[in-house]
Amino acid sequence: MRKLISIICILCGVGTMQAKDSYDNPDTLVVSRDGTGQFRNVAEALEVCRAFMDYHKVIYVKKGTYKEKLVVPQWLTNIEICGEDRDNTVITWDDHANILLPATGKGMGTFRTYTLKIQGSRITLKNITVENNSARLGQAVALHTEGDCLTFVNCRFLGHQDTIYTGNAKCRHYFRDCYIEGTTDFVFGPSTAWFENCDIFCKANSYITAASTPQDVPYGYIFNNCRVTAAENVDKVYLGRPWRDYGYTLFMNCDLPRQIRPEGWHQWRPEAVKTARYMEYGNRGEGAVTDSRVAWSRQLTKKEAQQITPERVFTLHDTWNPNN
Repeated sequence: MRKLISIICILCGVGTMQAKDSYDNPDTLVVSRDGTGQFRNVAEALEVCRAFMDYHKVIYVKKGTYKEKLVVPQWLTNIEICGEDRDNTVITWDDHANILLPATGKGMGTFRTYTLKIQGSRITLKNITVENNSARLGQAVALHTEGDCLTFVNCRFLGHQDTIYTGNAKCRHYFRDCYIEGTTDFVFGPSTAWFENCDIFCKANSYITAASTPQDVPYGYIFNNCRVTAAENVDKVYLGRPWRDYGYTLFMNCDLPRQIRPEGWHQWRPEAVKTARYMEYGNRGEGAVTDSRVAWSRQLTKKEAQQITPERVFTLHDTWNPNN
């Protein structure tokens, strides 16, 4: 009898352990607002993922609007968040920098306003919209990145000021076939980021980028084969302005509209222009005329441009190829 009881206890223990670890596998998790998935929001699906997974895990998000202030924590890796439909699968929130915090009576500040913060590495987003739906009342980040080797494919990033913040100088990001819109400095920060075949929409007279690339980081923002467009009432857009010394931004093989200012780049901080790494190569359109560009920007030679590839740019502390 004792032996039988022991066997039953062991079997019960195994069953409990299996139930506890039921999501510890490469199977896809399904999120749906209508209850037809395993989870009703993305945060719940992330919660069951094992730390530092060594396999690829997909979180499939069905069409719907998910009002979530979402964090992918540092201990999550190898996760793909894939929407059913880019334009109709939306993660949204509406914080802005001037919201008063009850504890301090002070404004929230830019870096707490994110809709989605990615701290984990080797995370992929596909076919999904990330939106900060705040009114134009201050800086309002849609995507805040801190992890390394992040890939964004066929996504939309919607906001006004500070739409995308790439927040870690030693990290690498790859954006392909994405739509990014904003007003002021709507791509900003210190990370290395390659934007391939993306649509950049300027909603106001302002600045597209504000790079803060550190001196010891060889590459910052690279826009290749991208299309810049602007709203009808816009007539004064700058490619970027140096937020910090040594800021790096390159537009190459891009379509630049008439709304791009003839000088191309804005001074902002006089001391920063002495070290700014602002470059162009092979751009097209009315905004690509370089005769009146600021003296502290540079046009690359063909040989120089040929040396700038994702493989070279993403080889910092190790090799990473987001297309593999």
